[in-house]
Amino acid sequence: MDTGVTRPEANAEAEVTHRDHPVSVSTRVERADAGTLVVRPSVSEFVEQQVVRVGDPVRVFWRDSISGWALPAEVSTVERGAVPRWHLAVVGPAEPMQRREAVRVRLALPLTAGINGADLEGEVLDLSEGGVRVVMDAFGNPPLPGSVVPLTVHLEDGAIAARAEVVRHQTRGARWGMSLRFVGLPEKEQDRLRRRVFQAMREERARAGD
Repeated sequence: MDTGVTRPEANAEAEVTHRDHPVSVSTRVERADAGTLVVRPSVSEFVEQQVVRVGDPVRVFWRDSISGWALPAEVSTVERGAVPRWHLAVVGPAEPMQRREAVRVRLALPLTAGINGADLEGEVLDLSEGGVRVVMDAFGNPPLPGSVVPLTVHLEDGAIAARAEVVRHQTRGARWGMSLRFVGLPEKEQDRLRRRVFQAMREERARAGD
């Protein structure tokens, strides 16, 4: 396969990660050709925040039926409004995704976090082996970016207890929205998360094919 022109298919799930900070956004590919990708980001959790700017360097991660891929790009246009779109200019060839690079998928799961001395209930919005985006009930002062909190992600085959660093936080009424990065997660637990992510991607492809 010529990795120089390997691109995600239209309607595929892809994760866009800023090169200079760890925030990742789940997107759906609207169009992809040799020089440009157009994606629709899921950015409702970042209302009133500018997630990317024109000129920002990013990496796009996705999976096909065989393996995972990473593609370097630069933000060329940011369309706002009811259906936001990002136009990404491809700046290099696609490369096979390394094990340390994580793909994130939208996936609803229950979650518990230990914050301010209380166990707060929440919901996973999307998940990868490297981190999670959540909403949860607010209690007291929100944790600051850089702080580490205990999390329990309730997978169908059993809970995963982890420590996670707060990357980004947003108050949404009586709830908090947060992006967190797992800290020191054992390899066997990463493997469990990876299997669940791949299962979710297969399920999403099956639904798209219906």
